[in-house]
Amino acid sequence: MNISISKTKERDIKTRVTLLSPHSNKPFIKWAGGKTQLLGELISRVPRSYNVYFEPFIGGGALYFAISPDEAIIADINEDLINAYIIVRDSPDELIEALSKYKNEKVYFYEIRSQLQENLSPIERAARLIYLNRTCFNGLYRVNKSGQFNVPFAGYKNPNIAQTDKILAGSEALQNTDIYHAGFDEVLKKATTNDFIYLDPPYFPKSVYSDFKRYNKEQFHKEDHERLAELYDNLSNRGCKVMLSNSDTPFTRELYKKWRIDTVYAKRMINSDASKRGEVTEIIVTNYDY
Repeated sequence: MNISISKTKERDIKTRVTLLSPHSNKPFIKWAGGKTQLLGELISRVPRSYNVYFEPFIGGGALYFAISPDEAIIADINEDLINAYIIVRDSPDELIEALSKYKNEKVYFYEIRSQLQENLSPIERAARLIYLNRTCFNGLYRVNKSGQFNVPFAGYKNPNIAQTDKILAGSEALQNTDIYHAGFDEVLKKATTNDFIYLDPPYFPKSVYSDFKRYNKEQFHKEDHERLAELYDNLSNRGCKVMLSNSDTPFTRELYKKWRIDTVYAKRMINSDASKRGEVTEIIVTNYDY
């Protein structure tokens, strides 16, 4: 497991306060399956008190940034994404400077997309990911079986590539957060009594046509969902407060039938066929009173 727990060097945040808008504490990256539209439902279920906040499928981190926990451990199996979080936390100035040099041009986009991550420095790698995320179609992260980003250029007129306010606010929020590149089961070995854990795995598909799991070279299979449900029970036995979101299917309801299951509504925004976008039901599972 690759671990980064070092805190960023001291910076004078006060000199930056004028750059931070009142609503800037939002994700600095758009992620498929992001929870921005469900924030009201999620926040209303956050425990009144807890020790350490855990989010092992961090993605865009909508809930994390919304509640800005005092102490947190976040993780993801996507190495590019975790590198970006570490750079936002530790080197926001350098990242913003790198992003300021990118251009919203089609030929340039495909040149950047063709770069190999292993040939880039950590800052260049983070800047590349954020740039592609801001200028590709629908802000979708998707890779092929070789792990190469393959989403086409969107041609947006004025994408905000640098997102200075979000990166600075994100950096401040991440100061008391440990960031791991690891699987969910490995990270959650650290969770103990009264820790709060939010689980937002790649959703179990409602049909063979709704598979949007390929955020990494690896996929999240049915067996992984079963393993996660077992861990949910284990965490509950440890005295952890656990909240999970997933698709609303007979399979997912069966996995978590011993816990409280609430049905919520969300809009499916990512589909090449606009007619297939719309409101769908999802579930939120909790093992505590709120």
